[in-house]
Amino acid sequence: MSKRKARKSVRSPSRGSGSRLVYSTDPEPEPAEPPQELPRNPAAPFAVQGAQPVRVRLERKGRKGKTVSIITGVKSPEAGKRGLLKHLKGKLGCGGAVKGADLEIQGDQRERLVALLNELGYRARQG
Repeated sequence: MSKRKARKSVRSPSRGSGSRLVYSTDPEPEPAEPPQELPRNPAAPFAVQGAQPVRVRLERKGRKGKTVSIITGVKSPEAGKRGLLKHLKGKLGCGGAVKGADLEIQGDQRERLVALLNELGYRARQG
């Protein structure tokens, strides 16, 4: 029978259990990018939107028969679109996603979406 000693890992008391000590040869760290200027309400329309209408349409193709409402024409950065989507999902009580330049809301929510978008200051139309 062979006798083996169990190895214990020895950790420094100054480091946490999940941290690793990393050394760098770079004398100065890279500067952080300044955050994008967002309005207080990220769901609010940006000045770039202007008089450009936002369109709300229904789509079923390529979704195995599931219905989604698509919002197109929102001119805002990605963070603004995510903020608008979160606000709409909370008000409607449904799911959704940002797909490229469009916002998708699950189900046929066209009338409610147009009303909510008009409340927020967008010029929304069905079509």
